[in-house]
Amino acid sequence: MPTNLVPPAPIRMLDLAAQHAALQPALGEAISVVLREAEFINGPAVAAFAQELSAALGGPHVIPCANGTDALQLALMSLNLPPNAEIILPAFTYVATAEAAAVLGLRPMFVDVLPTTFCLDPVAVEAAITPRTGAVLAVHLFGQCADMEALMQLSTRRGIPLIEDNAQAIGAMYRFTDGAQAAAGTIGEVGTTSFFPAKNLGAFGDGGAVFTNDAARAAFLRQLANHGQTRKYHHQHIGLNSRLDTLQAALLRVKLPHLPAWTAARQRIADHYDAALGGISGLRIPYRDPQSSHVFHQYTLTLENAPQRDELQEYLRERGVPSMVYYPVPVHLQPAYAYLGSRAGQFPVSENLCRTVLSLPIHPMLSAAQLSYIVTAIRAFFGLTRPFA
Repeated sequence: MPTNLVPPAPIRMLDLAAQHAALQPALGEAISVVLREAEFINGPAVAAFAQELSAALGGPHVIPCANGTDALQLALMSLNLPPNAEIILPAFTYVATAEAAAVLGLRPMFVDVLPTTFCLDPVAVEAAITPRTGAVLAVHLFGQCADMEALMQLSTRRGIPLIEDNAQAIGAMYRFTDGAQAAAGTIGEVGTTSFFPAKNLGAFGDGGAVFTNDAARAAFLRQLANHGQTRKYHHQHIGLNSRLDTLQAALLRVKLPHLPAWTAARQRIADHYDAALGGISGLRIPYRDPQSSHVFHQYTLTLENAPQRDELQEYLRERGVPSMVYYPVPVHLQPAYAYLGSRAGQFPVSENLCRTVLSLPIHPMLSAAQLSYIVTAIRAFFGLTRPFA
C-alpha cells in the first residue's frame, strides 16, 4: 500500500460527532426539558436513568455518581475496610483502578493478568492473599469479563469481597458453567462503571455509577455519594460529593436504548477484523473467552515485540489510520506507585503486553470502506498484498 494513499474518509478512533448526529432531536429535547425544570442536581432524569439502566442490566440497584473513579472509591468505602487493607488488582489496567484504593489509605497489591483475556489471573490472586487482604478488584478489560466463576469461588471460599471495574464492558454477559448468566458489573459484591465520553455508553462529560444487588449496601452507597447524609444536614458517615448531573443523566437516557445496536455494530466490526487478520504470522487477534460475550470497547492486537508494534503503529499513522497503546506502562512501574516496592520483571505478562499491544479503531460509525482500508493497510504491512474478500 503506497504511503500517499488516503482513506475513503478521515478515520477516527472514536467518532462521537457522527454517532450523535442521528440523535440530535432527542438530545436537544432532553436538554430543553432539563433547562425548563431547572433541577440541575438530583433532578428527575437521574432517578429515571438509574431505573432504566437497572432494567437493562437485569435489576441491580444503580447508584449514579460523578465519574468512574469515584464509583471505584465509593465501592471500596462501602466495605468499611481498615487503613492499609490490601486491595488485589491487576498490574495491567488504567491507573484509576489503583488510584481509588490509594487515596483511601488502602494498599494496592498488584498481580499479573492472563495472557489471553488480559484480565486478572485467579491463580495469581489466590497466591497474593494475606491476612491483610480487604478486597479483590477485577477489571473487565477492553470489553469482556474477567474469570468471574473462578474469582467468585475464591471470594466465597476465602471470605473476601469481590469488586468489578466494569468501565469498559457495560452490556457484556458472563455465562457460568451451570448455565446461569449475569451482566458484567452485577456479579460481585459491588460493581462500578464509567460514562466517560469515550466509553461504549458515554455521557457528554464525566459520569459514573455503582451497582449492587444488596439493598442495604445500595442505601449506604447513596449516602456515601451525597456527603454521607442519612437525611438533609444529618451526616452519619464521611462521604463524597459525587453526583451525576441531571443534564448528563437526561442525555444518557437518550443514548441507553441504542447501546445494544451499537454493541452489535462493534461486534460485527470485530468479526471482520478477526476474519481479515486472523492467522497472520507475528500478529495475534483478541482472544474471546467462551464464558463471556465481548462488547469490544477496544479491539486490541498483540504483536511479537515492541519494535514491530511501534513500526506497525507508525506505518498506519502514515496512511491515515489512528491507533492507540492501552497501556504503555503497567501501573506497578508508574512513579506514583514506587512506594509499594514493585520491580521490573515482577509481572511479566503485564509488562510484555505494555510493549506489544495495539488497539485499532472500533466504533459503531466506522464504515465498511474505512474498515476495508484499515485491514488492507495492516495486511500490506505483513506482506499480504492480495485484497481480503
